[in-house]
Amino acid sequence: MTRRSLKRTFLLWLALSLAVLVPLAAAGIYGLVLTPALDSLDRALTDTTVALSYILEDNQGQVSLPISEQTAQALRADLIDETVFSVTSPAGQLLGGSAELAALAPATPSGQWLFFERTLHDKPMRIAAYGHPCGSDGDICTILVAETMGKRDAAVRAALLGALLGALALALPLATLALLAINRVLRPLQHTADEMGRLSVRNLTPIDAGSVPSEVAGFVQALNALLARLQQAAGAQHAFVANAAHQLRTPWAIVRVEASELLASEHPPPMQPALERLHLAAERGSRLAQQLLSLARTESTALEARPPAELIDLRQLAAASADQWLHPALQAGQDLGFDLAPAQVHGHPVLLDELIGNLVHNAIVHAGQGARITVRTRTEGPVTLLAVEDDGPGVPAAEHEQLWQRFRRRDGASGTGSGLGLPIVADIARLHGATAEIDKQPGAKGFCVRISFPTPAPAD
Repeated sequence: MTRRSLKRTFLLWLALSLAVLVPLAAAGIYGLVLTPALDSLDRALTDTTVALSYILEDNQGQVSLPISEQTAQALRADLIDETVFSVTSPAGQLLGGSAELAALAPATPSGQWLFFERTLHDKPMRIAAYGHPCGSDGDICTILVAETMGKRDAAVRAALLGALLGALALALPLATLALLAINRVLRPLQHTADEMGRLSVRNLTPIDAGSVPSEVAGFVQALNALLARLQQAAGAQHAFVANAAHQLRTPWAIVRVEASELLASEHPPPMQPALERLHLAAERGSRLAQQLLSLARTESTALEARPPAELIDLRQLAAASADQWLHPALQAGQDLGFDLAPAQVHGHPVLLDELIGNLVHNAIVHAGQGARITVRTRTEGPVTLLAVEDDGPGVPAAEHEQLWQRFRRRDGASGTGSGLGLPIVADIARLHGATAEIDKQPGAKGFCVRISFPTPAPAD
């Protein structure tokens, strides 16, 4: 489903507003520019008409137009348009000018002006008609001056161009300013969205409501309240897991010791299978309690706003833990070896020790009798590597994904595991900005888990 975008919505309404306002503005500019230009051209026609009215002579009721050819040419002179005039007597007799134009003369009241457009000599013309009082009985002489449309067409084109340029000069700054305003208004929302995108179960820090607009502040405050409740609930859950696991450690330890003593003491042979099952269950319960404590410790550290971290060499950490794994490996008939090179990371020593312990324990439990187990550390440029590998039977590639799920064990898995080993490894790796992956080449024997940490930047 396509999500609505505030920015797209603003831009859509802006485009619709400009689509209505810009043409209206262009039409206004067009009218403001064109009307005075056409009026000035019409006034030029009236000037010629008035000049002709001054030439008319009324001699005892006989109206005449004493005009020389030079004067007529001067009245018709124009660099762009062709100008034609006609003057008719009250009786309709042509006193001067063009008879074809005189034939177009309308009935014009005395002292009145008429402007119209007609075609003369196959050319569109703008015509000014004036009813000039002449004679002794209030008769009217009709004076017409016509002009082709060249200057008027040029005025229309100039007005249209001015309207378009004016509309663009109005629209472009408005659109630019609107885009800047929209981006500035939405910037706090984008920042808040980025902060919300970084939220997770491991990061429930409140969002800063001081930088958001007042219309969104209520939403951010409600979200912060929800985050606080979630953090409180997560903390209560982690505390419960930690307390329950801690309380379970002592009873399971007692059961495991008692089961070991019963197996070591004399007992009826028929009880041997039951005692072995009891001892195995005690081992598994004790291991589960330890892993639950590790899980609670990892999640509580992840919920801290800024978990403490120090510079640690994985080589030294693995070497220091070697003794506690040598005896279980020897009991299982396995060869536990270490290929350790300097490998410094920023992290938490307790959690990283737990990570290595889980990887080695998984290898000891599942690699089988006579397997070789190797713990490796090294630095490869920007990546610091920790790997625990064995040459045991391995795990089919199709089952790799489920190994990272909590409380999921592969079919037929042996040992006292509870399905928390690799999930804890993945959580601790994620907390350190590292990635955990099962590294096994196709067709190769064995199993290898590799953790890739970011190499710390060298100190100044």
